[in-house]
Amino acid sequence: MKTVSSVRELRAAVAEARAAGKRVGLVPTMGNLHSGHAALVRRATQLADFVVASIFVNPMQFGANEDLDKYPRTLAADQETLFEAGCDLLFAPTVAEMYPRGMQGQTRVSVPGVSEGLCGGSRPGHFDGVSTVVCKLFNMALPDLAVFGEKDFQQLAVIRRMVSDLNMPIEIFGEPTVRAEDGLALSSRNGYLTAEQRAAAPRLYATLMQMAARLRDGKSDISALIRDGARQLEEAGLRPDYLEVREASNLQPATLEDRHCVILAAAYLGTTRLIDNLAVDLGDSAKS
Repeated sequence: MKTVSSVRELRAAVAEARAAGKRVGLVPTMGNLHSGHAALVRRATQLADFVVASIFVNPMQFGANEDLDKYPRTLAADQETLFEAGCDLLFAPTVAEMYPRGMQGQTRVSVPGVSEGLCGGSRPGHFDGVSTVVCKLFNMALPDLAVFGEKDFQQLAVIRRMVSDLNMPIEIFGEPTVRAEDGLALSSRNGYLTAEQRAAAPRLYATLMQMAARLRDGKSDISALIRDGARQLEEAGLRPDYLEVREASNLQPATLEDRHCVILAAAYLGTTRLIDNLAVDLGDSAKS
């Protein structure tokens, strides 16, 4: 696996792969990689002949009081993870390479609708930062496809809408969330948790599972479902940021008539913000 830091080197490597008739896949990351990221790369190797991963801690998607400065930079370990997962090329640019005119002078990409509310409501400007940097990475690497994790469900929806609206010739694939044995979704931010907080963290996914069971049973209206779920999180020591049930395709608030829903949550344990989601297919048998 080769590591490059400039757009010129990236494009040269991709052009060489294309000249050999290879299909190019991209896996954008912010580094501090875990087995969930490795699963994205492995999926990309199944879909493409030449896999590019990027590591860039994007300052544009961090708010003023968020953890940009303390976000772990673990390049050597990340290179090993990517190599073992089958990555062919790592693009690890500097901020100056990504934003040569600075972030204030950077053209931005905004995706309305699906970026609003949920994480978009809690983190103003976050998804403009995400869509802008992903758009730039797409234009730099020119991939045929890209793979993203479904743990960041709203982010995946934003990227899919951006690709559709801007007629980008890129296939977007979602990879199921990778979880620890106790159900906690793997995240780079899990490393911030104390031992006590880590023991409580699986209650987030357990609450989503209980809510999904009640949705399938059809015995609870959605507002009561959310209210009870929030109470369960608080009783477990988590501080809910949001807990919502949305229609899966457009992220509009769900009704009991919707057949494909997703329960989305963000909650704090101390200062660590965890997110998770669970898709619920109600089919034709759910009661309304």
